[in-house]
Amino acid sequence: MPAGTVLFSSRAPIGYVAIASNPVTTNQGFKSFVLPEEIDSRFAYYQLKHIKPVAEALATGTTFKELSGSAAAKLPFVVAPHLEQKRIADKLDTVLTRVDAVNTRLARVAPILKRFRQSVLAAATSGRLTEDWRASSGLAPPKSACLGDLIKVSSGDGLTAKEMQSAGGIPVYGGNGVNGYHDAANVCEPTIVIGRVGFYCGSVHLTPSSAWITDNALRVKFDGTVLDRSFLYYALLGTDLRKNMSSTAQPVISGQKIYPLILKVPTSEEQAEIVRRVETLFAFADRLEARLQTAQTATERLTPALLAKAFRGELVPQDPNDEPASELLKRLATTASSPTPKRGRKKSADAAA
Repeated sequence: MPAGTVLFSSRAPIGYVAIASNPVTTNQGFKSFVLPEEIDSRFAYYQLKHIKPVAEALATGTTFKELSGSAAAKLPFVVAPHLEQKRIADKLDTVLTRVDAVNTRLARVAPILKRFRQSVLAAATSGRLTEDWRASSGLAPPKSACLGDLIKVSSGDGLTAKEMQSAGGIPVYGGNGVNGYHDAANVCEPTIVIGRVGFYCGSVHLTPSSAWITDNALRVKFDGTVLDRSFLYYALLGTDLRKNMSSTAQPVISGQKIYPLILKVPTSEEQAEIVRRVETLFAFADRLEARLQTAQTATERLTPALLAKAFRGELVPQDPNDEPASELLKRLATTASSPTPKRGRKKSADAAA
């Protein structure tokens, strides 16, 4: 294919578009559009991005969808005067570059919020979060203790997906939090859960009053006169429970592996202050995250909206001095109906010899 060909992926997946900047070869996964000089390649590129849903609807197949050549020939294509095509492409180049820049900046916010929450937990578990408050209150500094002296863990109860009764509405907790619902509970108070096996082992969750904890997770028991439940939950969230995990094909966490880990235990008054501050900071992060999601949803809609506007003829002003698109279409139709000389097959080297 020559430089300037618009390449459109026609299977697995459908709708990736690119303009060849140099001569290229493609395989059968593309429909390649070699355009006449009257069609701006960028105009075609943006229009193919715009009609991607139409291409997907025309595709057929069982293992994966594919857009055939005959189906590709049915794709609707809007033709504008050549100079207007360039104006549309120039405008889209400018505004979509800005949209991409906004999306890039927004994508950086989620990792920042994740690091913010981690830093809050790190400060909470180290004692730094309430250091000034503790000093002004005249309280004793936190004491260090092994987890094994503070908590005991036990495996949950087996429950397969087939055995779940989703109509019951009681959440089922596995290694990565809620993975279904049941009509019975095996805990009747808020319970701290630690993922026991698999990719999410070491993840920490807090159940509502009624829940079912499966054998893919560990339930945590502790002395409520020593530890506040919410404090312990945040402290475990801020602790690397995978630290002593053996490097096996199937990661597993047990009490023996987490009991040696050290946890700083402040006074009950400071535990309550830590919980208050963590929840305040997390609520702030939640509000920022909600605003981020709203902004990302709005920007995701921008590109389709701008493309739709462009191919309705509303993105750039029309110039009455441009050659009418009808004249361009006539020329294209004449070119398309002209007979194309057949190319003979090259002889092989053996045949030539």
